Formats: sequence, structure tokens, C-alpha cells
Amino acid sequence: MTETRPAAIRRELGDFLRSRRERVTPQQVGLPSTGRRRTPGLRREEVAVLAGVGVTWYTWLEQGRPINVSAHVLQAVARALQLDDTERRHLHRLAGSSTPKAEPSECDPGLTAAFQPVLDKLDPFPACLQTPLFDVVAYNRAYRFLFTDMDLIPPGERNCAVQFFTDPDWRSRYIDGDLVAARMVARLRAEVGADLGAPAAAGIVDDLRERSEEFARLWARHDVLPQLYETKRLDSPLVGQLQLNFVSTSVPETGHRMTVMTPADESTSLRLTQMAELTGATARM
Repeated sequence: MTETRPAAIRRELGDFLRSRRERVTPQQVGLPSTGRRRTPGLRREEVAVLAGVGVTWYTWLEQGRPINVSAHVLQAVARALQLDDTERRHLHRLAGSSTPKAEPSECDPGLTAAFQPVLDKLDPFPACLQTPLFDVVAYNRAYRFLFTDMDLIPPGERNCAVQFFTDPDWRSRYIDGDLVAARMVARLRAEVGADLGAPAAAGIVDDLRERSEEFARLWARHDVLPQLYETKRLDSPLVGQLQLNFVSTSVPETGHRMTVMTPADESTSLRLTQMAELTGATARM
């Protein structure tokens, strides 16, 4: 095939390969240690040997040169670098050997109208509809008051990643903020993949790299994570500590996901009910 990947994506591919190569030691892949090394992890020559490809070809791949890349060879490189399933998919998407996802619409009124009754029925459990880039396009009353009053945030700024990395008050609501930060960036990178050159994806990543040193540092690690079913601890401004199970499901044909937060313990269940009582009058205004 003819290489048509944009230069920015080829650089992203090279950076990702390099970051993973530096994490694998010779001992992990059965190679003898040859004394002190100038760089951590494997050398390019060693990856090439393990993958059964030419050293020059692999070097060009890391350098972001426009060369031919087959799915079969990518699989060999992935094995050599001991990539997990999520990292393998990320590698294939960057190299263009799988179909990139279409860029989701920012806010389809029809979609919002269809999902709003569903979200409302989930009260007092916080629930929202998000794009893969963490834009919140619809939410119920419980989610509205979970971190702050979402209605007071302009629609164009209702992005969980932007709020998390730029608003100290929003960030403080997460008790395990550092862990959440690392996972959020890794999730965002996995979602963006080869679509990094798309205007929406490039815009949010560039904006966050400029506004947040923490985001820029985590983004440079090239970590990728799948969608996780995880428990997070939040400090609600209204009712105190909440322990919530975050469960997300994809909405077919849209690229969006619906996230529902259910109580992980009885205390949280009681506090969500209390929050619903406290915010009932405000929500009706």
C-alpha cells in the first residue's frame, strides 16, 4: 500500500513505539545484558531482530518516515515490545491498518432529546452522555450537581478533561486525583488514536498541553487504557464523600458513551438520596 498517513500521525506512531521500547528490558525478552546502556530499555536493533524486520526499516518507522506498514509486521513489532491488547489496537490505528472512528458530532439535538428522558429516569444516580473526547452533551439532575452546577458552565466548556486539568475546584472533587489524571489521559489517548489530526481532537489536546503541565507530562508518556469499569471516590460539595461505580456503554453509530454512576456502598446510596432532596427545588427553578 502507499503511505498516506499525515506527518503528525507518523510522529505520534514513532513516539509511541519509542516510549514502549524504552520500557522493555533485555531480560524481559530473553536477551543477554551487555553492560551499561546509554538509553533505557531495548535498542532499535534488538526490536528489529525480535520482530524479524530490517533495522533500517524499524528505525525509519520510529523516525516517522513515510514507509509501507503491513498488519502482519505490526503484529510482530507488537509482540517484540510486549504490547497489551489496548496498546496493540492503538498501534494499528496509528499505523492506519484499522479504520479510524468517525469524529463524533459535538451535540446532536436529536440525540440529546432521545437520551434526556433516559438520563432523568436514572436519578438519583448521576448519569451523562459524553463524546469520546469527554465533552458532556447531556446529563441528569444528579450529575448536574455532582462536581458543581453544570448549568453554570457554558456548553462549549462542559468537558470533563478540560475542567479536571484547568479548574482546581473540579479537580479537588476527586479524592484520588493523581490516579484519575493518569487514567483520564490514557483513556483520551486511546480514544483519539489515529484521529489526533482531526480538528476536535487536536484542539482539545493542544489546548490542554498548553494550559496544564501535568497533562503535557502525562500525554508524553503515551499510555493507553481501555474503557474501565472502576470505582472512584468523590468529595461532593453538598453531601460529602461518595464512592461510585462508573459504568459506561457505547451508543452505536454515534461514537458517544453513556456513563452511569451507581453507589458502591450504603453510605453513598443514602447521600445520593440526600443530594436529590437538597437539589430538588433548585432543579425546578
